[in-house]
Amino acid sequence: MLVYPSGLDLSTSALRLLGRELAARRRRIGTRWRRLTCGRQALMGLAHLRCGHTFTQLAAGFGVGLATAHRYVTEAVEVLAELAPTLEEAVAVAATKAFVILDGTLPPIDRVAADRPFYSGKHKRHGVNVQVLTDAFGKVIWVSPALPGAVHDIKAARTHGILDALNTASIPCWADKAYQGAGPAVRVPYRGRWDKLSAGQKAVNRAHAKIRAVGEQAMATLKTWRLLRKLRCSTTRITNIVKAVLALQLATSA
Repeated sequence: MLVYPSGLDLSTSALRLLGRELAARRRRIGTRWRRLTCGRQALMGLAHLRCGHTFTQLAAGFGVGLATAHRYVTEAVEVLAELAPTLEEAVAVAATKAFVILDGTLPPIDRVAADRPFYSGKHKRHGVNVQVLTDAFGKVIWVSPALPGAVHDIKAARTHGILDALNTASIPCWADKAYQGAGPAVRVPYRGRWDKLSAGQKAVNRAHAKIRAVGEQAMATLKTWRLLRKLRCSTTRITNIVKAVLALQLATSA
């Protein structure tokens, strides 16, 4: 395999953050020697998340074995996932905002037709359902654990407890039509054919769509981490990957 120098469109703060966390983990578990330094392992983990490089590519580029590359990247992802805010912490942050935006996204996965629970009829592809909470400026506050793609958005939000948390704290939340009946704190557009809505309802829906567009921009920002554009791993690892991306996104946008 040919190897060539490349670059990552990330700030050094992300590398320093992950390097520090990996060094702390090594001290905690009493690691004496590794093939790569904490900085090089951090760089490998970031390359995997940001560019979606496979373990084979990373192993060749960093001069380690395939199993070592897999172990190092998995460890880096786990370390970052531990830094991601919990739902309780996210709700505390959301309570300080004028309002929040809730939406679901479907990161695609490489599954076959037999994996029916992961097939989304809405998107016509296999994936996982991830709920994303953003503020009024499009900054991601929280992402949920991954559920099979066949799960509806409102069911996923209820499963994670985000709707109960928002309604209990009376935090104004904008969401799309998929969240009809989510509770008093969640505002959704009017349903029905456009030509059947009144002028006032159309105006409300247009204003609602403009607000929600900020949340769509946040989704696009998350997918600048190219691993999320096509996940080729066990579905049991996806939650940690999403949380790791959230931790890095919060750290680099602070």
